[in-house]
Amino acid sequence: MSQDPLVLGIDLGTSGVRIAVIDSNFALLQTESSPYQIGLINPFDWRERCCTLIGRLKPDYRHRLKAIAVDGTSGTLLACDQQGLPLADALPYSFSCSTFADQLEKLSPQGGPASSTSGSLARALHLFDQHKTKAPLLLRHQADWISGWLLDNWSYGEEGNNLRLGWNLSKRAWPDSFISQPWWDALPEIRASGSVLGPLSSQRAKDLDLPEDLLVVAGTTDSNAAVLTADAEDDEGITVLGSTLVLKRFTDQPLAPWAGTSNHRVGGRWLCGGASNAGAAVLKQLFPDIDLAELSRQIDPDQNSGLQLRPLPRCGERFPVDDPQLKPILTPRPVSDSLYLHGLLEGLTQIEHAGWQRLTSLGADPPRKIVTLGGGARNPQWRRLRERQLGVPIRSCNTPPAAGVARLALQAVKAPDKTHHLREN
Repeated sequence: MSQDPLVLGIDLGTSGVRIAVIDSNFALLQTESSPYQIGLINPFDWRERCCTLIGRLKPDYRHRLKAIAVDGTSGTLLACDQQGLPLADALPYSFSCSTFADQLEKLSPQGGPASSTSGSLARALHLFDQHKTKAPLLLRHQADWISGWLLDNWSYGEEGNNLRLGWNLSKRAWPDSFISQPWWDALPEIRASGSVLGPLSSQRAKDLDLPEDLLVVAGTTDSNAAVLTADAEDDEGITVLGSTLVLKRFTDQPLAPWAGTSNHRVGGRWLCGGASNAGAAVLKQLFPDIDLAELSRQIDPDQNSGLQLRPLPRCGERFPVDDPQLKPILTPRPVSDSLYLHGLLEGLTQIEHAGWQRLTSLGADPPRKIVTLGGGARNPQWRRLRERQLGVPIRSCNTPPAAGVARLALQAVKAPDKTHHLREN
């Protein structure tokens, strides 16, 4: 057993970072987490959380690691120089920019995942406009930047993280319209999820006390990593109840293009889905320092609250409607906190219901069952409320997404020949 290869997954979430070590049988051996000290927009915070958590690894596990893979929030984008040094804070996935709407129409096919003003391409245009005097620069998503730090080489980007930047998964190429753009050289060389990017840099191995032969593997998005932990059946949909509400569904073929959704290829299967700006983050915003588990126990999930709320944390939504001007509805706030929470959970469930309807309208089979991940999966009142409104049975999975992205690292160890990359035009 001492020779059994171990792998490490790093999950860069909305509120913090988690790591997980798994063995060749997918058993979870160790998991650690650390909240951001500054916030999602600060790349140095991402890096420091990674250093802190890797430092907590048990020595026996640390020295048996063979590969590492990283997932990150889909759409959080950073401008950096050729050596990976950030030029400013990152733009988070929730940042919407309508300034370049006319350019988006010309650059991205109508209805494609990069055509939305809340997509990565809009953020890329904004960042390049801000920092074009510092060219040559690089545009990298959160997971790709941390993978670059591990490699000490920021050339690469993982395909799933770059769909909303414009990468065409079917053609395995950037759009022809990108080639003549002044920011063309800022785009990453795309690698397939699960492929080997290269060895850990010797300096990182020394700094982090990790094996020098450790492989760095292209990961995926945070929501896809969560899906990998769920072992979902063909008739199951996957809902991630984290800081944001994410819906995923395996399909036989990619869905019809629509601005608020994306089609990924994970483990050889098509995985479609969308992510709302609404989620548990708005609950923390409205109930600071309140035990929501205790408050939830006062809710009768078989009754309606009578409230009609739209629990967005701020103006703007991306799924199940793509509307950067959509306003939250957070009032009236009743005197009873439990009643208010009841109404907010109902509002989130209505968004989930509309999300499944959206995916079904684009070609997905409606789910007969749902598996739920994320912090909200541990709330029994919310689960019962969702079962009643969605009309399907729901089960929970509490394995962290970091263990899901670690599976991609394990796949690379078991099939080391899968080192291909997807060359851009």
